[in-house]
Amino acid sequence: MENVVNLIVGAGFSGATIARKLAEELNQKVVVIDAKDHIAGNAYDYRDRNGIMIHKYGSHIFHTNLENVWQFMSRFTGFNTYMHKVIAVIDGIETTIPFNFRTLYDVFPETMAKRMEEKLLKNFEYNKKVPILEFQKQDDEDLKFLANYVYEKVFLHYTTKQWGVKPDEVDGAVTARVPVYISCDERYFQDKYQGIPLNGYAEVVKNILDHPNIEVRLETKYQDVTEEFDRVFYTGPIDEFFDYKFGELPYRSVNFKMEEYDKEYYQSNAVVNYPCNYDFTRIHEYKYYLDDISSKTVIAKEYSESFERGRNDRYYPIPNDNNAKLYARYLEEAKKLDNVYFLGRLGDYKYYDMDKAINRALELFEEIKGE
Repeated sequence: MENVVNLIVGAGFSGATIARKLAEELNQKVVVIDAKDHIAGNAYDYRDRNGIMIHKYGSHIFHTNLENVWQFMSRFTGFNTYMHKVIAVIDGIETTIPFNFRTLYDVFPETMAKRMEEKLLKNFEYNKKVPILEFQKQDDEDLKFLANYVYEKVFLHYTTKQWGVKPDEVDGAVTARVPVYISCDERYFQDKYQGIPLNGYAEVVKNILDHPNIEVRLETKYQDVTEEFDRVFYTGPIDEFFDYKFGELPYRSVNFKMEEYDKEYYQSNAVVNYPCNYDFTRIHEYKYYLDDISSKTVIAKEYSESFERGRNDRYYPIPNDNNAKLYARYLEEAKKLDNVYFLGRLGDYKYYDMDKAINRALELFEEIKGE
């Protein structure tokens, strides 16, 4: 099937991965289009005038336990050994989250922290992550106090800012991402492989797309393509593909306010969360990721907001029963189409970390390569 010509809508990791597999392993022609003026989707980064690698759409940290994904990525980039930590300001104290044993001793008096530590070890398995809503079901008075403290100081206000609703209106898949970690491990991720691409994410995607069988067209919308293609791989919004015939799938969006300072560093860590203070959720300081050297620094204050077509970008699908039912209707419609495949965060209406998006593309390729 070497004469097959594929159209891939979206030049992020999902689209680039399947483009490379089709071009390289099946020797098929691939046209990759993207409505943006750059490749790499929301992982896009660039060096600014100060020589700092800026993540345009917020911090992206690559982490995975998937050997096949790590091997695929390692063909196109080297990684540093960066392991991500997140600092939160709780009661004016900078401490690491997820809430762990070290956090315990940062925010409570030592005798109180030690008592809680002993009870946590008695009631939970060490190195276990306990979702905050499950953690609240404890009978012990100290653990109840701790659960309520973490719920309010770490979870409640941050979640309300990020999702625009109360935590009990947010799906369990989201709340599970804010656990109490029965551990001294301060890292945000525990994956085997972690790091930042040495020359940035845009360079990785550029390398993945660098194949004689692949043509890239930027600032090109799907509706503007007039040629006929044998197959279409669509990583854009599935509801947009069907012209919103069943209604619009809701998303949360993010607004980044960039600020430059004439100092070496603005804060003590790459990401500092503000669960209870200010209207922004967190501040990113990008020069930490690749140890960029500059007398200046650039930060981004992150504000969550509702997605509105034409005004901002889709970031996070909102997981709840109603949205799942609406997506299922579009999925049924998609199954009626021949040789059109949906993938990626927008195509699958699913929150994917980068490694999961790549893995989904690799799996889809294995499914269709014999067709």
